[in-house]
Amino acid sequence: MSLPFYQRHHDHYDRAYRHKALQSTVSQYQKETKSKSAVYAQGSAAYARGSAAYRHASAADFSLESSAAYSHGSSSSAAYSHGSESINKLAAAYRLGSETYDSNLMIEDQSYKMSPKAKRAKQNLASEDKENEAMDYSVPIFTGRYVISGITDTEEERIKESAAYVARRNLFATGEGVSVSKVAKSVSEEEHHEKKSRKVAVRESAERVALKKTLEDTQAFHKKLNQDKLLHPPEFVIKPRSHTIWEKQNVKFHCTVAGWPAPRVTWYKNNVPIDVQAHPGKYTIENRYGLHSLEISTCDFDDIAQYRASAMNVKGEISAYASLVVKRYKGEIDTSYLHAGTFSMPLSLGVTPHGFASRFEIKFIDKFEVTFGREGETMSLGCTVVISPDIKRFKPVIEWYRNGVLITPSKWVQMHWTGERASLTLTHANKEDEGLYTLRVVMGEYYEEYSGYVFVRDADAEIPGAPGAPLDVQCLDANKDYVIVSWKQPAVDGGNPILGYFIDRCEVGTTHWTQCNETPVKFARFPVTGLIEGRSYIFRVRAVNRAGVSLPSRVSEAVAALDPADRARLRSHPSAPWTGQIIVTEEEPAEGVIPGPPTDLQVIEATKNYVVLSWKPPGQRGHEGIMYFVEKCIAGTEDWQRVNTEIPVKSPRFAVFDLSEGKSYCFRVRCCNSAGIGEPSEATEATVVDDKLDIPKPPGRIMPTRNTDTSVVVTWTEPPDAKELVGYYIESSVVGSGHWEPCNNNPVKGTRFICHGLINGEKYIFRVRAVNAAGLSEFSQDSEPIEVQAAIAAPSPPYDITVLESVRDSMVLGWKQPKATGGTEITGYYVNYREVIGGVPGKWREANIKAISERAYRIENLKENMVYQFQVAAANLAGVGTPSLPSKPFKCEEWTIAVPGPPHDVTYTEVRKDSLVLLWKEPVYTGRSPIAGYYIDMKETEAKEEHWRSVNEKPLQKKFLKIAGLTEGVSYVFRVRATNQAGVGRPSDITDPVVAETRPGTKEVVVNVDDDGVISLNFECDQMSPNSKFVWSKNYEPIEDDSRLDIDSKGGKSKAVFKNLGEDDLGIYSCVVTDTDGVSSGYTIDEEGRHTLSSKHASIPLASELAVEILEKGEVRFWLQAEKLSGNAKANFVFNDKEIFNGEKYKMKVDQRTGLVEMIMDKLEDKDEGTYTFQLQDGKATNQSSLVLIGDVFKKLRDEAEFQRKEWHRKQGPHFVDQLGWEVTDDCNVMLKCKVANIKKETHIVWYKDDREIMVDEEHDFKDGVCTLLISEVSDCERYNLVFQQNNQKRKWVLKMEKLTRRLHCIISMTLPLPLSATDLKIQSTAEGIRLYSFVTYYVEDLRVGWVHNDTQIRFTDRVKTGVTGEQIWLQINEPTPQDKGKYTMELFDGKTGHKKTVDLSGQVNYARFFSDRARVLGGLPDVVTIQEGKALNLSCTVWGDPTPEVSWLKNEKSFVSDANCILKFEAGKNVSFTISAVSTHDSGKYSLVVKNKYGTETSDVTVSVFIPEEEQENNNENKKTKA
Repeated sequence: MSLPFYQRHHDHYDRAYRHKALQSTVSQYQKETKSKSAVYAQGSAAYARGSAAYRHASAADFSLESSAAYSHGSSSSAAYSHGSESINKLAAAYRLGSETYDSNLMIEDQSYKMSPKAKRAKQNLASEDKENEAMDYSVPIFTGRYVISGITDTEEERIKESAAYVARRNLFATGEGVSVSKVAKSVSEEEHHEKKSRKVAVRESAERVALKKTLEDTQAFHKKLNQDKLLHPPEFVIKPRSHTIWEKQNVKFHCTVAGWPAPRVTWYKNNVPIDVQAHPGKYTIENRYGLHSLEISTCDFDDIAQYRASAMNVKGEISAYASLVVKRYKGEIDTSYLHAGTFSMPLSLGVTPHGFASRFEIKFIDKFEVTFGREGETMSLGCTVVISPDIKRFKPVIEWYRNGVLITPSKWVQMHWTGERASLTLTHANKEDEGLYTLRVVMGEYYEEYSGYVFVRDADAEIPGAPGAPLDVQCLDANKDYVIVSWKQPAVDGGNPILGYFIDRCEVGTTHWTQCNETPVKFARFPVTGLIEGRSYIFRVRAVNRAGVSLPSRVSEAVAALDPADRARLRSHPSAPWTGQIIVTEEEPAEGVIPGPPTDLQVIEATKNYVVLSWKPPGQRGHEGIMYFVEKCIAGTEDWQRVNTEIPVKSPRFAVFDLSEGKSYCFRVRCCNSAGIGEPSEATEATVVDDKLDIPKPPGRIMPTRNTDTSVVVTWTEPPDAKELVGYYIESSVVGSGHWEPCNNNPVKGTRFICHGLINGEKYIFRVRAVNAAGLSEFSQDSEPIEVQAAIAAPSPPYDITVLESVRDSMVLGWKQPKATGGTEITGYYVNYREVIGGVPGKWREANIKAISERAYRIENLKENMVYQFQVAAANLAGVGTPSLPSKPFKCEEWTIAVPGPPHDVTYTEVRKDSLVLLWKEPVYTGRSPIAGYYIDMKETEAKEEHWRSVNEKPLQKKFLKIAGLTEGVSYVFRVRATNQAGVGRPSDITDPVVAETRPGTKEVVVNVDDDGVISLNFECDQMSPNSKFVWSKNYEPIEDDSRLDIDSKGGKSKAVFKNLGEDDLGIYSCVVTDTDGVSSGYTIDEEGRHTLSSKHASIPLASELAVEILEKGEVRFWLQAEKLSGNAKANFVFNDKEIFNGEKYKMKVDQRTGLVEMIMDKLEDKDEGTYTFQLQDGKATNQSSLVLIGDVFKKLRDEAEFQRKEWHRKQGPHFVDQLGWEVTDDCNVMLKCKVANIKKETHIVWYKDDREIMVDEEHDFKDGVCTLLISEVSDCERYNLVFQQNNQKRKWVLKMEKLTRRLHCIISMTLPLPLSATDLKIQSTAEGIRLYSFVTYYVEDLRVGWVHNDTQIRFTDRVKTGVTGEQIWLQINEPTPQDKGKYTMELFDGKTGHKKTVDLSGQVNYARFFSDRARVLGGLPDVVTIQEGKALNLSCTVWGDPTPEVSWLKNEKSFVSDANCILKFEAGKNVSFTISAVSTHDSGKYSLVVKNKYGTETSDVTVSVFIPEEEQENNNENKKTKA
C-alpha cells in the first residue's frame, strides 16, 4: 500500500505542500469557470436537502437525461468507484459550507465545468465548437485532507475514525486517472442548463457508488489495521487549576485529557482516591467528550487539600495537581485550619504556604547504601523519612531520580510510599538500571535528597566465555519500512574480543523473533529495513565472540513503522465535541506526471558494513505516492547498477549493504510512480566504504584517590579527538593478581567515577576505556597502585556544649566528641565565645589560640552577669572542622549552690547484648563539700522523662560501672549525678543512644600463659583503619607505670605482658581500639585468677597420657601427646626407676611440632615387666606420665605381641585372606569361594572332592587373589579341599557340605510371604538416568512385579525398563524429563500375598540433583576424528557435576593414563583436554571419557583414526621390498 510523499520524514517540506494543497482546488475553479459553486449552510444535511429540492424541481428531465448521461459515462465507472470525482465535489460543498446561505436556496443557473486535462495533453480547440461531440478529459486524484473534527465516546469508534483516515489517504494516493466523455457546452443558456442538469445527475450517481466503495475499503482496511501504531500515552491538554474560595461555596476542577486508548481518569485527595459512593452529595465526577471534572459541594476546612487527576491507559500514566484553599469571612481563624497542613494557605493568615512551619526538617533514617545486584534479580531501595513538624493534612511528594532523570513507574520499576517509608523496586534488574539513585522528598518549595549508587552485574552466561549482554537498545529515525537500532557495548567480553552483534526484531503482539543480520556487525548502530508499514516492532541485540552468543539485551520500546508526519498526525487526535464539519480539499489534476529527481541526496552514515543514504522527495511528482530506486557505481566509472532491483523503497532513507570495504562508491536515486521512472538525482561524492566514526583513543592520566574504606575515586582525561562518546568503562585489579573486574556495567559520562565494593587494605590499580558507536578503545595505561583506605577529612562539629562550672569572671565548658573524626584522631579543640546583649549576639572571639586536648576548658576574663554563647571546633591532621552550632545562652555568675555540679564526658564502652561499661569524669564544681559518690540513671531511649530509674542504690566511689541486665536490641540512654554531704547535684548531659547488642566479629581479651610461664593479655581486631591504635588501661585509667607491664602491638594484634604478676597487678584491664566503631574489651584479674595463672606454668598440659599398642610386626609402641611443645622441649624415658636410652631395642622420638613422644620396643620379653615413665621438660614447665605393665596385663600384652609377630611372618608367604566358603547363585548353583594373598605367577591350585582331584576347564587368574569353583549339583556330606603350592610351600583348606543340601531345599520350598521382605524403594543415579530399586530376601519366578506412576500403570519402553538382578528388583528411567516426576509404586504379588512400596520424586532435592548435579559431559568431543600420521591431536571438552566429578579415560575399553606421548589434563574442575603431540597408527582406537560423581556417571566416546598419506605409504612399501 503506497502512501503519498507528504507522509515522509521531511516535515518542513510537507507543511508547505499541504498548505498549497488546501487552497489549489478552489482557486482553479474560480479562475477557469468564473462561477460560484453551490453551497450549503448546514453541512451534509443541507447538501442532502438541496439535492432533494433540485430533484423535485426537474424530475422529468432528471430521469431521462441522468440515465443517458450515466450510460454514456459507463466507461468511467471504475474511476467513480474510487471516489475521485464524488469526494471532490462533496469536499467543495462542505468546505464552502461555512458561508451564510439559505438552506432552501436552489441551485442557480451556472455552469459546472469539469476539471481540466492534464497539462501534458494537447488541447483540441476544434472540439469546443461541436455541441454533441465528446472529448476525453482526466479526473484528478486529489491529495487534500479529509478532516472530521470531533471525538467519539468509545475506543472502538476512535479506532475506526483513525483507520478511515489512513485508508482514505492511501486510496486517494494510489488512484489512477480515468477518462470519460465530456459533452461540449452549448452556446445557448437553455442548452447549457440542460447539460448542467445531466452532469449533476451523473455526478450524484457516481458519488453514491464511490462513497459506498470507500466505506467498504475502510472497513476492510480496519480489519487488517495494526492498532499498536495508534497508541500513545495520555497527556493533559488542559490541567486542573488551583482555587481559593470562601467557606460554604462550591468548587469545580476541570481538565482535558488526550490519549489513545481513551485514558481513564481517577481523582485523588491527598493521594487517596475519592470515593463518590462513600460521600453521597459531596463529590460529583463527570466525563463528557474528554472533558473531566470534579465538583465539591459546600466546601469547609476539611476540604483544604491537594487534589490530583491521574490519567492512565496501556501506554502509561500522568498526573496533574491542583490545590484548594477555603477561607472564612471576617478574618476568623479556626484552630483546625491552623493545623490543616494544606498545600496552599491564605496569605491573610500571615503564615507561610506550608502552614505555620517556616521550614520543614526532613531526615532520612535506615537509608539504602551502595547496592550490588545481578541481571534478572529483584532489587529494592528504601528509606524511612521523618518530617518535622508533622502536619496531618500536608503530605510530601516522593520522587525518585536515576542519574538526575525523574523515574516514572513502569513494568521494570515500582515505587511505594507508606507514609513513613519510601521504596523503589526493580522487578527485573538490567544493566540499564545501573546508576546513581536519588530519593527526593518535597514539602512545598522545600526538599531534601539522599543518593546511593546501584551496580548491576551481568547475569551468568549460558555459554562459558560468552560476552555480556548489550544494553540501552533504542530505535532512531523510524520511517515506513526502515528504522535505525542503536545500543551500547557491554563491559564484559568473556575473555575474548567481541566479534560483533546480532539484531533481532519481533512484531508487537507476537513472540517470534527474527534475526535481522546474517553476519555480526561491529558498529553499534544498524539500519533495519524490510518493515511492514503500520506495524509496531520491538528489538533486542546479542553480542558474539569466539566462545558463543551472549544473552539478549533488554527489549527496546515499541516503535511503529510509519512516516514521522503520520505518527504526529495520529497522535494529535481531535478532542473537541462533534461539530458536524467535514473538510476536504482539492488539487489540480496531475495524473500521469513522471516524478522529477530527488534532491539533497547525501551519505549520512558510512561503516565497513553499510552506507546509509538520505534525500528529499522531488518537487515535481504528481499527487500519487512515489517510490525510489537506488543506484551505485564505483567512483570514476559510469557503470551504474541498481541496488534494489525487485522492490522499490518507500522511505527517503536507504541502507546499502554488500559493498567492498576500502572501495569508493557514488550513489544516486530515481523516483517512480505509475507513469514511469524519473530522471536520476545528482550523484553523491565518492564515499569510501569504511567507518567514518573512528574508535576513540584510550583516555589518559588515570588518577585514583582515596574515598572511603571500600571505595576509590578515579579521574581521567578525555581522549584526544574523541567523537560521539557514549561513556567510559572502568576496571580494577588487585595488585599482582592479574585479574581485572569491571567497576561499572553501564558507561558513565564525565571523567570521574567512584569505584565501590573494594576490599579495605588491598592495593588496586585501575584502567579506563572509552566507548562510542564504533567500538571500545584500547585500555588506558594502568594507574599507580593505591591502598583502599578512608580519606582523611576534617572532623564534624562537636555538640552538646554545657557549663561545668561558673564563677564571676570565668566559666568551664564541656562538650561531646564529634561523631565523625575524619579518618584520623582528633588533635585538639578550639573554643569561641560571644556576648549576647538584649537577645542580640555580638562578634565571635577566640578563647584559645593553641589547641586543647581535653573536652573541658575554662574561659577566663569574662564579664560578671553577662550572657554568653559558645561554639567549639575540632581539629585533626586534615585541618579544623566546622564549628558547632552556637550553644544556648549562659550567664556568667558565681555558683553558690552546696551540691556538686554535673559530671562530664560520660561515655560507654564494651557494649554487649546484655551489658556495657559506663565511664565519666568527676564534676569541675564540687560544691561545698567533697564528692561522696555517684548515682547512675538509665531509661529506654523512647521512654518519657518519668521513666528514669537509678542503677545503683548506694553511691559509687569509682568513676566507672559495668551495667548488666540489659535487653538485647533495646536502645538506652544514661546520665550520672554526683553527691556530697549537701545532697545530689544536677545530672550530666545524657549519653547518645546505644543499642544493647554484640556486633558480629566481636572479640574478647584472652589470657595466655606460654611455655616459660609468661602471662599475657591478648586482643585482636579485624576492623582497624590505618590510624587505629590499641589503648590499654587499668581500671579504665591510662597505664602510666610500665615497670610491671610491657605492651606490644603489631598489625591487628596487641599483647600486654606481665613481668611478674603480683597483688599490685589486680584489677580490670581494658583495651580500646581507636578510630573504630567502639571496638573494646576488658578482662578482670582478681586474687583467685592470679593464683590460677601463676600455677599454670608448673606443668606441661597433656593431650593424652602414656599408652601402649601392638604394631603389625609384633613391636610394642609406648606413646603420649602434649598439647604444645616448643623447639627446646626434651623427654627422658625411665623403666623401673632407671633411665633407658635409644638403641637396638628402644627407638625413641620427640616431635615438637605435634607434641608426640613415642618409644618402640622391638620385642617384649619376660624381663620387660614393670613400670614405664616418660618425663617431659619444656623450659620451666615439666610433666610426666607412667604406665604399669605387670601380672596378667603384661602377659596378655606379651602373648598378643607374639601372635602378631608370627602372623606377620606367616603372611610373608601365600595365605588365606578370606576363608573358604560358599554362596548360592541366581541359578541356584553353589559357588565355592575364597581369597588368597601374597601369591605369585608360579602358584598353582588344585580342587579336591572327597580326596579326588577335580579337573577345572579354565586356569584361574590370580590377579585378584580370588579362587572360585561352581557346583551345579550338590549332595549330602560332600567334602571339598583347596590346595595351592608356591615355593615348595603347601596351604590346604577343607570345606564340608553337610548342611548345604538341606539349606537349598529350604529355600526352594519356603512358604514365607516374599513380598513382605521387600525393602523400601531407593533412588540411584546411573550413567543413563535414574534407577528405582528394592531388595527381597529371595526372588523366584512366580513373584509378579508391577510398577505404577501417578496411579497409572507404566508402559515399558526402551526408555523405561524393569528387571531383576539377583534379589534386586529395579525400574530404570533413561534420560529422565520433568514429566517423570511424581509418585512411583512397586506392586508385588506371589499368588497369596500382595505388598506395595512407594517413593515420591515430586520436587525433592535428590531428584533435582540427579538432573542438575549428576556428572555429565556438556560437549566438545567429536564422534570421529581422522588425522594424518605425525600431526598433533588436541581434543577438549567441558564437564559438569556437583560435587566435582572424577575424570578417567579408557582406550579400547581399557584404562588409559597420561604418558609422554599422550597428555591428559583436568583443570578448574570443568575443563578436560587430550593432547598427542605427534600421532601414529598405534594411537588409533576408541577413546572414552568417563565422568563420575555420587549422582551419576556419563561416558563420551570418540574414535580416532590415524592414516598414512598415499605417497608415504608407497615409499614404505618400496623400502620393505628393497629390504626383502
